[in-house]
Amino acid sequence: MSDAASHSAGWRPATSYPDPAIRALDPRFEKYWLKLSAVERLTTGLRWAEGPVWFGDGRYLLCSDIPNQRIIKWEEETGTVSIFRKPSNFANGNTRDRQGRLVTCEHGGRRVTRTEYDGSITVLIDSFDGKRLNSPNDVVVKSDGSIWFTDPVFGLLGNYEGYKAEPEIDANVYRLDTATGKATIVAEGVLGPNGLAFSPDEKILYIIESRGVPNRKILAYDVSPSGDELSNKRVFVDAGPGTPDGFRIDIDGNLWCGWGMGDPELDGVVVFAPDGVMIGRIALPERCANLCFGGLKRNRLFMAASQSIYALYVNTQGAPGG
Repeated sequence: MSDAASHSAGWRPATSYPDPAIRALDPRFEKYWLKLSAVERLTTGLRWAEGPVWFGDGRYLLCSDIPNQRIIKWEEETGTVSIFRKPSNFANGNTRDRQGRLVTCEHGGRRVTRTEYDGSITVLIDSFDGKRLNSPNDVVVKSDGSIWFTDPVFGLLGNYEGYKAEPEIDANVYRLDTATGKATIVAEGVLGPNGLAFSPDEKILYIIESRGVPNRKILAYDVSPSGDELSNKRVFVDAGPGTPDGFRIDIDGNLWCGWGMGDPELDGVVVFAPDGVMIGRIALPERCANLCFGGLKRNRLFMAASQSIYALYVNTQGAPGG
């Protein structure tokens, strides 16, 4: 067993406050750090946790376990963990649309789906210009109802997180107009497009470039006044040795990013202020792939980290649409 795996297996919650796993790197983080809150492990035993999404109306969290072909459900009131969907078609990223329905990126079907109120599944998109999508990865829904998602090739690289296949189309970022069913490419040339999220005012879209050279990056784009085009591509954060993956944004515009892999000292969550400065860190014993805000006040951070799901109360709230 590796040092990181051994650390994970032997993880124990903090028994005193403040939790030493949480660290302010900039004074601006202090206002978001609840000193009487500690990181909790909600469940473990997954193979690769991804795409957490909160359902406040049912007080439960859904989370993809990609290689195990399932979406699991954690209930807030009882702590019960059950299977929400299996097989999941190698589901990865999840979110909710503005009507509260689950929207899912599926590696196996190479598609984006919506789960209707009655539990039936609607395929929203599985091809573009007559070519199959690669393996939709992460997804967000804008206030106008449009669905924005990334489509890298990761699910085509082998049979562990999808089905091995040759890509038919470039790795792009798409906008799907759910009113018309029309999809458009909003960002090309992103190396390994991964997590994405809008700023609270929806004037900026951030996209993780997870195969950036020489380092991974968080890119920023300006959103057009019409809300359907991007411009002014720029590097918001050069991750250096870090590995940003999925992320969500709070109401003050801070980016809470899943981070890690390679160096155990980097595993967990890092927080960037709107000016791109890293202001805080939450250390976890496993790499965090993705996260979301939930709870009654959207002030509980749920972190999907490799084999486990962790949670932490914070002194902010998640912006809508994540």
